[in-house]
Amino acid sequence: MTTGERVDGGVYVEVGGRRVWHFQGGDPSGAPTVLLHGAFGSASSWGTQIADFTGAGLSVFLPERSGHGHSPDHDGPFSYADMVDETIAYLETAVRAPAHLVGWSDGAVIALLVALQRPDLVNRTVLVTNYLNPSGQDADEFFHLIGTRDPGTVEFLRSGYVAVSPDGPEHFDVVYDKTLAMLEREPDYDLDRFAGVAAPTLVVAADRGVIRLEHVLALSRILPRGRLAVLPGTHILPVESPELFNPLVISFLAADPPSHWTPTV
Repeated sequence: MTTGERVDGGVYVEVGGRRVWHFQGGDPSGAPTVLLHGAFGSASSWGTQIADFTGAGLSVFLPERSGHGHSPDHDGPFSYADMVDETIAYLETAVRAPAHLVGWSDGAVIALLVALQRPDLVNRTVLVTNYLNPSGQDADEFFHLIGTRDPGTVEFLRSGYVAVSPDGPEHFDVVYDKTLAMLEREPDYDLDRFAGVAAPTLVVAADRGVIRLEHVLALSRILPRGRLAVLPGTHILPVESPELFNPLVISFLAADPPSHWTPTV
């Protein structure tokens, strides 16, 4: 596994001293659009979006963060601060231009934090079914099963991990423990913190699932250029209803003219 090595249609790039696998597709001259997966996810999480997004002329980037998908794990715990740093390094190294960020679950938290910390790297942002502190989380059976280490749920997540991870099947337990430890303490951000986000942001919520609608409504109103869309579905909305989700996101991203996209080489 070396930088530049191609595996399963993607390629490894060096990001801040780490090997990160990513897929790039679509028109290279189109608007750079980075899709950020959630916990236990990978680039394949976005399988029902890729064809529509690239067909709309977007230049799509799908990185798999450390310990997920084809990307090897790193030493130490998982944290949002670390994931944000890795994402910023990825944008600077692999994308090299201001990009749209489309984040799902904790990928959405990462996208919002990047937009806050590095507005120069972000064009528009789409946040999908995410909460920013414990008050925004609603009851959800699947997340309960993860937290209680339900054997069937653990094996379901394990099967996806071992199919592609370069760290070997035995490392899944390490990743599982690190993920649960992170979710027990994070995210925990005051919504007012994001009043300084300059990027136009679409908050997409499902009407059923893990997020309280009052929470995302409040977030959309705090964001200076925030908009809210509520669609019928659950936490896996992009997979459940791509026929609703994809045109909505494409339309929102297309509203921003590309005239100021300048590579940051």
